[in-house]
Amino acid sequence: MDFLEIEGGKKLKGAVQISGAKNAALPLLTCTLLSKTPVHIGNVPNVADVKTLLQLLENLGAKQNFDNNQALVDTSGVNSTCANYDIVRKMRASILTLGPLLTRFGHCEVSLPGGCAIGQRPIDLHLKALEMMGADIDIRQGYVIASAPKGLKGANIVFDKITVTGSENIIMAAALAHGTTTISNAAKEPEVVQLCEALNKSGVEIKGIGSAEIEIQGSGGKLLDIADFSVIPDRIEAGTYLCAGAITNSEITVTNVIPEHLKALISKLISMGFEVLKTENSITIKPSSKILPADIETLEYPGFPTDMQAQFMALCTQADGTSLIDERLFENRFMHVSELLRMGANIKLTSHTATIYAPTKLTGADVMATDLRASSALVLAALAAEGTTRIHRIYHLDRGYENLEGKLSNLGAKIKRLSE
Repeated sequence: MDFLEIEGGKKLKGAVQISGAKNAALPLLTCTLLSKTPVHIGNVPNVADVKTLLQLLENLGAKQNFDNNQALVDTSGVNSTCANYDIVRKMRASILTLGPLLTRFGHCEVSLPGGCAIGQRPIDLHLKALEMMGADIDIRQGYVIASAPKGLKGANIVFDKITVTGSENIIMAAALAHGTTTISNAAKEPEVVQLCEALNKSGVEIKGIGSAEIEIQGSGGKLLDIADFSVIPDRIEAGTYLCAGAITNSEITVTNVIPEHLKALISKLISMGFEVLKTENSITIKPSSKILPADIETLEYPGFPTDMQAQFMALCTQADGTSLIDERLFENRFMHVSELLRMGANIKLTSHTATIYAPTKLTGADVMATDLRASSALVLAALAAEGTTRIHRIYHLDRGYENLEGKLSNLGAKIKRLSE
C-alpha cells in the first residue's frame, strides 16, 4: 500500500494547472447513458473515481476508452441495467446511474451505496422524486429495484433539502421523461450547472439553469445526440493548492480555473490577510505578514464548500488567534482532527463545531487518511510542519486528486510516494 512522505518547512513557488472536476465528470459520464451516439468528453481527471465509474459503464455493456484525459463513451450497446454491489461499494456516486438507466430502459437494479465515512448520505430524496415521476420502487437484498415500463412522467419535484446527486439524478431522469419536470430547491453547484448545459446543448430544453428552480422538457423517451464537451476545472483542487500556498506563506498561481466558482473561498483567504489576484482563468495567492483567524460555516453553493473545510482547518492552525469552523452539512466530517492533533494542533470539538487555537507549531508524524478531503488537509499540515510526515492510506487521495505529489513537487515541495 502506498503512502506519502513529506518533508515540511519548504517554501513553494510557481504555477500549477488544475485538472477537470471529479464531481462534474461523474454525472457527465453517467449522462452518456442517455445518448444514442458515442460521446467525447475532454479534460476528464485521471483519478480513481473516474476509472471506477468507467468500469461500471463497461460492466453495463458500454464501450469506453480513456486516455490522456480524454474519454470516449459509447452506450449504444448497453445490455444490462444492474449496477452491482462490487462496483457501487467503491464509490457512492455510482447511484448516479439510477436515473439514466430507469428513464432509458424502464427498469434497473442499482445497489444501495452503503455507508459513508463522512456521515449519512441517504438516497431517500432520489427515490421519492422518482416515485413522483411514476416509478415503482422496491428495496430488496440491498438493491433499489425500480421500474417504469411506460416511461417516467414529468412531475413537480420539491426537494426537502438541497441534494447535489439527487438533483443530478432527477435532471437526467427528466431528460427522457414524458412531459415537463420542475425541480424546486435544486442544487446550484457548478457541477450541476454543467450537466444542465450539456443536456441543453444536446436538445433537452432546460430553463432556470443555475437557479433553485429548474424546468426540464423531456424527450418522451427518445435518446439524445449528446454534443462533445470538456469538464469544468476542479474548484476544490484549486482551493486545496491555494491553501498550500497560504499555509506555507508562499506565492503560487493556479491556472485553468474559473475564479467565479471560488468566490466564497477567495473571500475567506482575503479576510485571513492574504492578497489574492485574479485573471480570467488564474488565481494567485501572495504571502501574508500575519495570518488572521477565520470563522467558517459550511453551506451549499455558493456558500463556503464543505469539501474545503478540512483544508482550511489545517490553515487555521497557523493563524494568529482562535478560529471557529461550523460544519453544517455532514455530521462526521471532523475525522481529520485526531490526526492533526498528532501533529501538534490544538483543536477542540463540540458537536458540529471545531475551535482551533493557534498558532501552533506542527511537527512531522505518522498519520492516517480517513477520507478524501481529510487526506488533503494532512498533506497541507505536513507542508507546514517541522520534520517528516508520513501519510498512510492515501488511496483516499487518489480518488480525487490527479498527480498530487507531482504537482506539489513542481512547486518546490519535498514529497514522494513510497510503498509499505
